[in-house]
Amino acid sequence: MPLDDDSDDKKPARNQYIIGADLEEHSVEALNGFVEELRREIERLEAAIGRKGSEREKAESFFKKK
Repeated sequence: MPLDDDSDDKKPARNQYIIGADLEEHSVEALNGFVEELRREIERLEAAIGRKGSEREKAESFFKKK
């Protein structure tokens, strides 16, 4: 048997959400918790996008030909 055999998939912990994973194993409370965590993460990502966009605009205006 090869050492790198991936046939036995490792399941994530019950309280851990993996995108695309089976949701049937989780309780309604756990799913609601995952939704809240994902919403906070989306807000964090959108803030980072906003900062990066602002920084890019500043750099472009600095190097813009007059």
